[in-house]
Amino acid sequence: MQKYKNLDKVLQYFCNLKYNIFASYTFFCFNLLINLIILNLRLFPFVSLIILLTLGSSKVYAQTAGNYVFQFLNTANSARVAAYGSNFLPIDDDDLDLVYANPSLISSKLHHNLSINYLNYFSGVNAGVLSYAHDFKKIGTLAATIQFMNYGEFIENNQAGENIGRFFAADYGFIIGWSKPLAEHWRIGANLKNIYSVLDHYTSYGLAADVALTYSDRDDQLASSIIFKNMGRQITSYNGEQNEPIPFQIQWGIAKKFEHAPFRLIFLLNDLQTWNLRYEDPNEANQTSFFNENQNEPAPLAQFGDNALRHLVMGVEFLPGKGNFMLRLGYNYRRQQEMQIASRTAMTGFAFGLGFKVYKLKISYTRATYHLAGASNTIGIGTNFSDLFTSTSTVETPAGL
Repeated sequence: MQKYKNLDKVLQYFCNLKYNIFASYTFFCFNLLINLIILNLRLFPFVSLIILLTLGSSKVYAQTAGNYVFQFLNTANSARVAAYGSNFLPIDDDDLDLVYANPSLISSKLHHNLSINYLNYFSGVNAGVLSYAHDFKKIGTLAATIQFMNYGEFIENNQAGENIGRFFAADYGFIIGWSKPLAEHWRIGANLKNIYSVLDHYTSYGLAADVALTYSDRDDQLASSIIFKNMGRQITSYNGEQNEPIPFQIQWGIAKKFEHAPFRLIFLLNDLQTWNLRYEDPNEANQTSFFNENQNEPAPLAQFGDNALRHLVMGVEFLPGKGNFMLRLGYNYRRQQEMQIASRTAMTGFAFGLGFKVYKLKISYTRATYHLAGASNTIGIGTNFSDLFTSTSTVETPAGL
């Protein structure tokens, strides 16, 4: 029994240190990324802007729900991105649907590409993104994106419950993305986001930036990205008083496609800036865990394993033949733990999708299960204007759908 008590003390000590470990890791990655950027002096003004924005939004919460404004920025609006259970992908195969969430994937091969994605969310909420990329010889490739989330129309009542009219609520993001090669296999990218939100007659404006670094070896079909997302602040608040923080996040991912098998595996780590993603759940007494059957008093090992899995998202992509058809599957453990009910888990936390090519159009569809009460549906259509209006006898199949 003594050795188990000693093991428990070691685990408790390790869990107490984990915050410092994650903080040190985050600082190291950010410092490395900034040094890589400054190697190109023409980016120095942009780096300065990002640092100032970050200093203005350095507050981090252990529990993320309800603590931030502009949460729509973390919504997976692309059908392909949503199919893997997250809002970020490191896949480097010239797919415009991915660049609004990872600007380091922008390349000159996306010139004249256009993509539209529509998300049918819950309770009448609708969202989507419209993206277009253009390559400029002198400054590189730019990708412009309009992101929106419409919460619908609401009935407005006064204090006596009398109907006095209607109002609507919506969030908008206007994003300009850019990337540049740093060295062989390495590329850096950034998004500048203008954010506008309206809730009846209350409005808010914000400014944020994403900085991402990608390593891609297309011969080995391996790609890995790290992104510092939503570095910025709310410029004007809804009530004109104290500004609220925006949802800053650090993400890392890796994707590997096998040479002799039609599969691609994707592993993502979310919220690397915060270790503790657990929360006080009043129904926890009636739930069971993979690590510990009795959750009333979870052991340190159970807490550590549960927290670690809340950062992890896993996905697989099946690409038979020449890549004209794709099947996708994703699993988000954190989403399942937070959205399931005690008596039944079902497919909560899973997402399914497919993609295919029809003529010169790339079409994707995803159904992601958030709760037993329902699931979201996302559809995306993409094309290249240069190919769409050019009649050729042979059309090259793009790498990504």
